Amino acid sequence: MEIKVNAEVREKAGIKGVLSSIREAKKVPAVIYGGNKGPVSISLTEKDLQTILKSGANAIVSLTLPAGAETVIIKEVQYHVVKDTPNHVDFQRISMDRKIEVVVPVKLAGESADVKIYGAMVNQVIRELHVRCLPGDIPHEIVVDITLLTINKPITVADLKLSDKIEILGDASRSIVHLMLFKEEEEAPAAAAATDAAAPAQPESSSTKGKKDEEGNLTKGAAAPAAPAAKDKK
Repeated sequence: MEIKVNAEVREKAGIKGVLSSIREAKKVPAVIYGGNKGPVSISLTEKDLQTILKSGANAIVSLTLPAGAETVIIKEVQYHVVKDTPNHVDFQRISMDRKIEVVVPVKLAGESADVKIYGAMVNQVIRELHVRCLPGDIPHEIVVDITLLTINKPITVADLKLSDKIEILGDASRSIVHLMLFKEEEEAPAAAAATDAAAPAQPESSSTKGKKDEEGNLTKGAAAPAAPAAKDKK
């Protein structure tokens, strides 16, 4: 589905005061680039931009300009650091009969039986994939069914069943999603502690008793004081 919106060509592009006035008028500055043409600075209303963004990633847009319509997709949206509102948009020209490379989000669907049986946790490793296809064949999202996912085998890129018109870029052996098991806490240390607590306390022997030195440090194995020497009888 192609979205049609009106846009205006910006004069004096890049001047701070001009950009501020555009944003005050509830419009968003943007630029169109790519193809066999030079870049064009434009602006469009915040309302029209929100319509495009709500259509999802890689929406095909027809921008109506005085010199004619431009078929584009959004390549980047910059947001205000405080307000988190769109601050600038980069549009890329496309041709409907030429393949392009885009990023498509990955969504999980279904529920694995092993999650309930073993208490496993689903770990999604890849959340978006780079694909190459014609603009008209770009999927809104790539849905991965995890119903048959088991703890012994992850779902990889090679396992995806997509249209022959869509080429997934990158290593096909990459894991998209797998199950993780929580490790049970070891009981051996706890059992040993319980055994030590149950054992009767052993009295200290004279060889293990200690005394504190002048600094209060315990000195083990201190020798008993020597008995006074006997006096010689006259």
